[in-house]
Amino acid sequence: MSLPESWLQQPPTPSRAHLELAAARQQVLTKPPGSLGKLEQVAITLASLSGSETPSVDPVRMVIFAGDHGVCAEGVSAFPQAVTAQMIANFAHGGAAISVMAKELGASLEVVNLGTVADVPALPGVINEIIAPATANMAQTFAMTPEQVETALTSGDNAAERAKTAGCRLFIGGDMGIGNTTSASAIACALLGHHPQQLVGPGTGLNADGVSRKAAVVERALSRHGDSKDPLTVLASLGGFELAGLVGSIMGSAARGIPVLVDGFIVSAAALIAVHQQPGVRDWLLFAHRSAEPGHNAVLEALEASPLLDLGMRLGEGSGAAVAVSLLRSACALHNHMASFEDANISGKSEE
Repeated sequence: MSLPESWLQQPPTPSRAHLELAAARQQVLTKPPGSLGKLEQVAITLASLSGSETPSVDPVRMVIFAGDHGVCAEGVSAFPQAVTAQMIANFAHGGAAISVMAKELGASLEVVNLGTVADVPALPGVINEIIAPATANMAQTFAMTPEQVETALTSGDNAAERAKTAGCRLFIGGDMGIGNTTSASAIACALLGHHPQQLVGPGTGLNADGVSRKAAVVERALSRHGDSKDPLTVLASLGGFELAGLVGSIMGSAARGIPVLVDGFIVSAAALIAVHQQPGVRDWLLFAHRSAEPGHNAVLEALEASPLLDLGMRLGEGSGAAVAVSLLRSACALHNHMASFEDANISGKSEE
């Protein structure tokens, strides 16, 4: 097995010509320039990424990657690991937040199960690509072997290929894995040089003592890991199956010219790895919301990202990104269908 091509090659460069056309159009629509705020820049960015004067984000593809973490043996979560498998069933049966949002938005949703401690039966919309029941305990050893990382990256890349084949114009990755905020915090600390006390948060709802215990576990993992900032090493040492799947899907989507709407802390940590490996991936990322997890601010700052929403969300699953889809649709509709001053016979801004 080998790494996906997207790990080794920069993604395509967005269209400068369409960016300039879209920016010029925003200046002549029947509104004061800049009055639609971030919606204007979103439309300009999507025009550049799509290579179209009439950008669109539909069809939307959502993919949730699921996997369990060996570090849960250290007591880092308020919920038992059985919840990962139980939530996969909830996704399939339409009861989870992301399931509701996918239906509301008319988006396609698939779940990729990369390995859970509890068994997952055959379920509609769930792709079982089991690597192992869980990663190893990152506080004691590398979370994944090189072969496991490659398998998970390839699984993510394959999900991006399915999205491309289906003609999707926007990719949203989601996560499910009890213990994954511990892993994401460790990744962010390793790549950004922060201390765990600065980034570790409550995750599924830990109290103050639980957060302190979790930070101590991350500190142990970082001490074992050492100083390496090599993306593949960091991912193998401190990541999870679902995080690696997300990295593969983000890089695979960018490589195939599909914009990625990044969700919260977990997906942003995966995006951080992707951008460290291939800086050109950053051009293909839009950021949905600012998570209530404290580590997310540091990752957003490192990625020079200004998210669209700040709703205090910290659920994961891709739920924050799903909420932001309507904003992207609005940005495209306004850009594509508003009249220009000339079209509407309205006087433009006076030159002073």
